[in-house]
Amino acid sequence: MKVIGAGFPRTGTSTQQTVLNKLGFGPCYHMREVMEHPEHIDSWVAAYSGEKIDLVATFAGYQSTTDSPGCYFWRELMEAYPDAKVLLSVRDPEKWYQSMIKTVLNEDLFKEVDGPTTSARRLVPVMFDRMFGGSREKDHLINVFSRHNEAVRREVPAEKLLVYEVSDGWEPLCAFLGVPVPDEEFPWLNDSAAFVRTVAEFRSRQ
Repeated sequence: MKVIGAGFPRTGTSTQQTVLNKLGFGPCYHMREVMEHPEHIDSWVAAYSGEKIDLVATFAGYQSTTDSPGCYFWRELMEAYPDAKVLLSVRDPEKWYQSMIKTVLNEDLFKEVDGPTTSARRLVPVMFDRMFGGSREKDHLINVFSRHNEAVRREVPAEKLLVYEVSDGWEPLCAFLGVPVPDEEFPWLNDSAAFVRTVAEFRSRQ
């Protein structure tokens, strides 16, 4: 593991996954990997229920991670991979909240669906109850989001941390990772509408 993504979901993590893969830090583990590999579900449900899991075994073969479920375990990942750098993706808290309630906290998107999203439905409540304490109230969610970001900033050594918004593009990320800037347009992926389309794609596979 070379890059630990500590940013919460809906902070540009799908874009980060694509970018890290392009920059040679792939494969990058993202919630999409869980959707594609439902055999991972039991381990993550156990982890978010407070049981210990072997993170090295879970992330075997991956060079980076972003988004949930890994972002909650950034401290454990730093301990397991002491040479890894930490990427904290952030965004305006109000915009983050609005994106969350339209997507991953929108229970209607996952109701009565067979196929890949069925397994995800089992993980999502456990995961977000552990992350957010069971409340979906706006001020509470934003407070948890802000406290998480502050903890990462406070605890990660400055030389190992990049606080990053995807609107910053290639340059700060490439400088942080020590790689050349690609000669191509920066990808912008998975806005709220795209998230809904992705869930619809999974539904169509049943």
